Amino acid sequence: MTWFNRQSRLVQVLLLLIPVVNWITEIVVRWSTFFKKGGIIRLIVCIVVTFLGIIVGWIDLIWVLITKHLFFQ
Repeated sequence: MTWFNRQSRLVQVLLLLIPVVNWITEIVVRWSTFFKKGGIIRLIVCIVVTFLGIIVGWIDLIWVLITKHLFFQ
C-alpha cells in the first residue's frame, strides 16, 4: 500500500487505467494491506478485488482522482 501511495498521481492513474495492470495492482496493494493490518472488511475487499479486479480498479481510478487514495484503504 505504501509504495502505491508514494507514487506520483500520474503513475497511480496509469497503473489503474490499463485493464490487466490495474487488476494486478489492486491484488498486490489490497492483499499486502490485509496481511499488514488485517480486518474482516479488508478481507472482503481482497476477495472481491481478486474476482472483480478490473471493475474495482476503474472505480479506484476515479476515487484516486478525487481523493488521492484508494477506496476502502
